[in-house]
Amino acid sequence: MKRYLWSLTLLLAAMQLQAYDFLRAVKDSIPGGYNFWVYTPVDYFYSQEQTPVIIFLHGASLCGRNLDRVRRYGPIDAIIKGRSIDALTIVPQNPGGAWSPKKVIAVLDWVRQRYPCDSTRVYVLGMSLGGYGTMDVCGTYPDRIAAGMALCGGTSLSDVSGLGRLPFWIIHGTADKAVPVRRSKVVVEKLKASGNDTRLLYSWLPGANHGAPARVFYLRKTYDWLFSHSLADPGRPVCRDYSIGLDDLHKAYRDINRKAEAPELIDGPSVIKAEGNEY
Repeated sequence: MKRYLWSLTLLLAAMQLQAYDFLRAVKDSIPGGYNFWVYTPVDYFYSQEQTPVIIFLHGASLCGRNLDRVRRYGPIDAIIKGRSIDALTIVPQNPGGAWSPKKVIAVLDWVRQRYPCDSTRVYVLGMSLGGYGTMDVCGTYPDRIAAGMALCGGTSLSDVSGLGRLPFWIIHGTADKAVPVRRSKVVVEKLKASGNDTRLLYSWLPGANHGAPARVFYLRKTYDWLFSHSLADPGRPVCRDYSIGLDDLHKAYRDINRKAEAPELIDGPSVIKAEGNEY
């Protein structure tokens, strides 16, 4: 047993070192813009122009000017812990305040100029303040983003019609005290009222608090759903072949051989109080 545990420890350490080899910190390269991480997948040399792009927008607790902070949770943390994500993964850091859609797209353009990729398969996902940023970016640039996923957020946009022009998934816990689920429901209601909800998915997680949806970033199906969309899809339909519920969140860390749920990785407590999913 000791030999097995030692071998497992070495394997996990090797996976982490490999992930770090493909991480690049980009600082002060965009005047007035965000600093950010870029992760290139292991097979990027062979895929290049066929490589999709993920942009992750973090929550308020990770704002600042220390890029290491934004690795605490999200896609890069998932990659380091063993989750395979075959995409150029961009993680900007917001120094404070609301996310700027213009600055997020400036980061995307900077990366595209230097890293060949599939510009028809760009995806944005974020949580909390990053959930707001995700809705704002996707609602402002729906013709540049293939699909988006916003967790426990809302939007500052007065006109949300842009969110109806791309496949979009909203996920929120009903027991969220930091950002009430009402903030997401208002967006859903507006899209329904205007008939712009044909590409919309939404999941209300009963009893889930503000931190619980962070586990979505560690699920394989999260990225499978995103990657199933492209700007080149005729009519840009939303894929309805996936669901994310509380059972998925309970298993998220186990799927990547985590020994514990590590609540310090997320914004707020990780307790989930009830089972079930409205999808």
